[in-house]
Order: sequence, then C-alpha cells, then structure tokens
Amino acid sequence: MKYVVLCPDGAADWPLPALDNRTPLEAAHAPNLARMAAGGLVGLTQHAVEPAGNGSDVCCMSLLGFDPLKYHTGRAPLEAKSLGVELNPDEVAVRCNTVTIEDGLMVDYSAGHIPTEESKRLIDDLQKVLGSEGRHFYAGVQYRHLLVLRRPEGLNASCTPPHNIIGREIESHLPQGPDAPPLLELMEASKKLFAEHPVNRERIKRRENPVTQIWLWGHGPRPKLPAFRDVYGLDGAMISAVDLLRSLGLYLGLEVLNVPGITGFTDTDYGAKLRYALEALKAKDLVFVHVEAPDECGHMGDAAGKREALERIDAEIVGPLLESEPARAGNLRVLVCPDHSTPCALRTHATEKIPFLAWGPGFAPAGLGFTESDARRTKADVAPGYELLGRFLRGAL
Repeated sequence: MKYVVLCPDGAADWPLPALDNRTPLEAAHAPNLARMAAGGLVGLTQHAVEPAGNGSDVCCMSLLGFDPLKYHTGRAPLEAKSLGVELNPDEVAVRCNTVTIEDGLMVDYSAGHIPTEESKRLIDDLQKVLGSEGRHFYAGVQYRHLLVLRRPEGLNASCTPPHNIIGREIESHLPQGPDAPPLLELMEASKKLFAEHPVNRERIKRRENPVTQIWLWGHGPRPKLPAFRDVYGLDGAMISAVDLLRSLGLYLGLEVLNVPGITGFTDTDYGAKLRYALEALKAKDLVFVHVEAPDECGHMGDAAGKREALERIDAEIVGPLLESEPARAGNLRVLVCPDHSTPCALRTHATEKIPFLAWGPGFAPAGLGFTESDARRTKADVAPGYELLGRFLRGAL
C-alpha cells in the first residue's frame, strides 16, 4: 500500500458574507475533493492542544502522528534544521519575522510577503551589525528567519506570534518575562538598521510594505524526535516550501524533496508538488504534501484567494492524484487534513475541530462532501489528533 497525506494548511474556516455565508471549502469548485469525499470517510479531529497552542508547529507535529505535549519545544527549533542549523545543547533558537509596524500597530506580519532575496539582504546586514559569537541571525524563506542564541540556562520569556495580532497595538504583546530585555533590545536595534536600508527604499518606491523591524518569538531548544520509520515502519518523504515542515521532516528522518517553483504562497507550483510526490512514491511508502497557500490567505483575510487556492489544490493535486497509477491499481490511501483552521474573519488560527478525509481501500463511502458542515454530520471523531495518522495507516478509522 502507498500513502499520501495532503495538508491544505489552514483550509478550515467559518461562513463568510463575502462567500454568501459559506466557508471557502463550501464555496470552492472542487469536484475532485467532492468525488474523493463521496467515496471515502469524512470526519473530525483537532490537532491544536493546550497548553502547546494552535500554531502550525504544534498542529503539523500532531498531523504527522507525534504528540506535541511530548515532543514540542518551540517553533524556531523546528525550523532550524531546514536552514542547516544544528542546535547545540547550550543554544536556543528564536523565530525572527520581518514585519511592518506603523503607529504602534502590527500592520503586516510578513512585510508584504517580502521576497526571499530581499529579506536575505536585510538579515545578512542584521548579522553583520548585531551578530556576535553567541548570537547569530540566519536568513530563511520570505519573512521567516531565525536567531540562535547561546543560552545554556534557556530563555525565560513569553512571546506572541505576530500573525496573532494583525491590526492590533503591539505594546501589550511585546516579549515579557525575566529574559525579555535582550530580545527587546534586538528588536529595537533593528529599527535603526532598517530605517534607511536600500531594500526598504526600493520597496517604498514600489508602494510595498517596508520592513520596519524584526519580531522575535517561538523560542526553544532542539527537539528530540524519534525516526518516523521507527514508529510507523514506513519510509517517507516530505514536500513543503516552508522551513517548519522541511525541518520536521528532517528531524523525523523523512526525505525532504526540493521541488522547483514552490513558494509557500499562492503563486506556488501546485502541480509540481503532485508530480514530485508521485515520483517519490515509486520508492517510498508515504509522501506528506504540505500546501501553505490557504493559511496565508486566511491570515490576510482574503476569502477569494483562499477559495482560489483550494480550487487549485483540487485541480492540480487531487485530480491528477485520483488518476495516478497507484490510485487506479487500488493501491493508494489518501488522507486530506488541514493542521488547523485559519478563519478569514479572525486572520489567525482558531482552536477548534477540523474536517479530515480518508480515501482508499478500507474506508467505507460516507456519501458526504469535504466541508466543515459535512464533517460535523459524521460519527468519526478522532481524538487526540496525533492518533489520526496511525489509525489512517491501519485503516482503523
């Protein structure tokens, strides 16, 4: 048996007036997902868990079949490995966003989804000015970067993800706690460096959001995760444009595939993800395909963009997958499941149950669609969420 796990990140949502009081999943023209749902099992699960939270770091770890309360140490350390950063026992990784703040408000957690080549220039200059023997900035993808600090005693600070406070004042959401001052000092110092930076001058000329400073959050030490094969007995591969998922794959011993044209945004090459997944399935038992676009649209409050992203996932990934050789041979199981919901009205993650779809041999047809309301009509409710993958692999849903 071959397995594909498709994660349309943040796809679950709430009914929206802009979509005639439908969710993006309900409004999207997605005949292939509808076909798959009609012939498969639709249910509910929840990957967000307290006190770990509802971030993609927590929820994707759960979707991959590992208990976040046991293995999660923070978001930044989960992203480090993909950047080639091997954390030492005396080091802490901190997520470093390039953001736009105006008049004390978090205007944009991504500085207009700044291109990687532009943000790299900013982070490289930040390292030249603020880096030291025990402090190093690493450039990542678009707005997602990393700071590594030598902190044998750890880092005792409470930090807020910038995408949780879009349009809100930042004052009450700045890092707090005994070890917050060094983080605040770096955030403040970045303002002066970026104020007249050539990258920002060019962005302002193009009427694009400038990077006004860095925002630090999601810190923690290196996680200790077992190999995926040791737990599930399968060889797997990971396809994702974002460092979080790529690093998770590396920590778990999955082969992380480099797919040309994937971006972590709505302009990603959806079809390339599927082509590389099918090629990988020739040698691997399982491929995890992660698509970030719906989540980004949710954070932007872009209902139309989210619907379009879901339609492209349906047309360019799900459709060809249903016509693939493993599917025609009856030798393929597919799990479609967001990691969490990202309601456009909320513009951040919500902690709630989300729909999943299991299709292939062993799953009795439910005759439903793949929407939030359809999932609530079934009796299939998998809790805790990290058990979903194992039960899917066993056909025990």
